[in-house]
Amino acid sequence: MDIQIGRGKTARRAYGIDEIALVPGGRTLDPKVADTHWEIGGIRREIPIIASAMDGVVDVGMAVKLSELGALGVINLDGIQTRYENPTEILDKIASVGVTDFVALMQELYAAPVQPELIQKRIREIKAQGGIACASSIPVNAFKYGAIAAEAGCDLFFLQSTVVSTTHVAAEGLVSLDLAKFCQDMPIPVIMGNCVTYDVTLELLQAGAAGVLVGIGPGAACTSRGVLGVGIPQATAVADCAAAREDFFKETGKYVPIIADGGLITGGDICKAIACGADAVMIGSPIARAKEAPGRGFHWGMATPSPVLPRGTRIKVGTTGDLQQILCGPAGLDDGTHNLLGALKTSMGTLGAANIREMQAVEVVIAPSLLTEGKVYQKAQQLGMGK
Repeated sequence: MDIQIGRGKTARRAYGIDEIALVPGGRTLDPKVADTHWEIGGIRREIPIIASAMDGVVDVGMAVKLSELGALGVINLDGIQTRYENPTEILDKIASVGVTDFVALMQELYAAPVQPELIQKRIREIKAQGGIACASSIPVNAFKYGAIAAEAGCDLFFLQSTVVSTTHVAAEGLVSLDLAKFCQDMPIPVIMGNCVTYDVTLELLQAGAAGVLVGIGPGAACTSRGVLGVGIPQATAVADCAAAREDFFKETGKYVPIIADGGLITGGDICKAIACGADAVMIGSPIARAKEAPGRGFHWGMATPSPVLPRGTRIKVGTTGDLQQILCGPAGLDDGTHNLLGALKTSMGTLGAANIREMQAVEVVIAPSLLTEGKVYQKAQQLGMGK
């Protein structure tokens, strides 16, 4: 039901992940038999988690390790890895600068040009070590970098921006990217995002997207909602976009995964995103906390180094364990940020969901007190859910 903001404006109520809860049904099952596999672009993965294409999250080593564990990692073709032959010293500088100086430093560091030979080198390094090579670029560079990445053996290409659409009005002298033509011309599957509405999701699916990323502004290091005032809370956004996937599937017989991107920190967040309709999630800050992550305990958004309007910041996430612990356990923390796969399997067992499709169908309720009810001692002592 629409809510009247004023005489000339009404609004629809939208819900965030923290405002909902999942309801157990009439059966349970052993978490060991819960099937968490999913497919994207013909590639089957056992863990429905993708590590974000952010320089503090994924480098060559992380992409390979994520592949080995059954997940995916995306390397940022517009980032440090493709601008510098040896990114180690650059990442050290970003980690060492003070809070008042990091934006200027990053604007300077990211002003170095992307080197096409480094795009090929990074992709080939991932493939040489047996990893699944996933790469991301903003739309303005997609035609150029996409072809280079595909030639080097890239498996999946992610076309990402704060907001992507099939109808874009370019400035005078610039040519708009034809997304349908881009998908058709690329020899590898193209995943597109980000979006938050039914209509845009359907348009991206019709354009040939092999996956759609959902989420504008919920990420831990993203400031788009504050800078631009744009976004829809993730629970509603995922549900709306998943509805487009279902209608597209009914019409064409082609099932295309929806990926909830951003704002998901704990295992419970991931479970709720899938229950809202996501097939998988893309996360940044939880993976940035791994010992193997390139960010040295820091995490920053893709738009943080923008020379004209930064829409992200650098946050300190710390280092809490290795990637194995964070994804698959055993957990060394009590706050839901370790053993994300175990949390998903246990939740599915509790809810009686045997696979991802059944998890998408579980009952959801509005529960604004879900994370605070009865948690007085945890909050006072900063333990578990009170951290």
